[in-house]
Amino acid sequence: MKLENKAVIVTGAASGMGREIALLFAKEGAKVMVSDLNLEGANATVERITAAGGTAQAVKTNVAVEEDIQQLVDATVKAFGTVDILVNNAGIMDNFEPAGDITDEQWERVFAVNTTSVMRATRKVLPIFLEKESGVIVNVASAGGLYGARAGAAYTASKHAVIGFTKNTGFMYAQKGIRCNAIAPGGVETNIGASMTNINPFGASRQQLGMAINPRLGSAEEIAKVALFLASDDSSFVNGTVITADAGWTAY
Repeated sequence: MKLENKAVIVTGAASGMGREIALLFAKEGAKVMVSDLNLEGANATVERITAAGGTAQAVKTNVAVEEDIQQLVDATVKAFGTVDILVNNAGIMDNFEPAGDITDEQWERVFAVNTTSVMRATRKVLPIFLEKESGVIVNVASAGGLYGARAGAAYTASKHAVIGFTKNTGFMYAQKGIRCNAIAPGGVETNIGASMTNINPFGASRQQLGMAINPRLGSAEEIAKVALFLASDDSSFVNGTVITADAGWTAY
């Protein structure tokens, strides 16, 4: 097993990519703290893990709230003794708004969930990682963090920021036994679209140019396999970088 006895946090693990990451990591021997704002869904993920003989617990977390991040990490240490791997997966979409149509409220909401939560969770686990001189962080970014024609301005900027933060963190702690990498998924079949409430017609029409060259949608299971690679010793020489998983979408 690639993650035997590793204590793992996965945010946004009630559904989609987070759920599949939690399931796969548990299958590979990890003890998983399943974190999500949707506690019912998080409990369902835990039930699937435990039914298969794995170890998991659920905790309700609003990643946009600092206190919740603190409680998440503290609960993991209490349950499993430590944290070995942090997967910052939780995220929301914008409504394809271009810069001229962004409200402060929407901008701050997207950044709070997609970017600030990544910083806060990383900041919280780093003392644990530094003490034992080991630890792995996997951030779920997006093809929208690499290119400009995949979402609205707020989401695009938030995911670019995650990638910059990933590279900086990987570099800063490279000599401390800590690795930090990101995945940039392309279009994946998840329910993230449920976070879109009022799609901007102009922004959506412009995004169609980028969307039109997408070879295919991926599955959450495919992204989970990339996350497993980055979380395990298979990627021991991979640090401070981004793995794009998009069927060749960004190769055009």
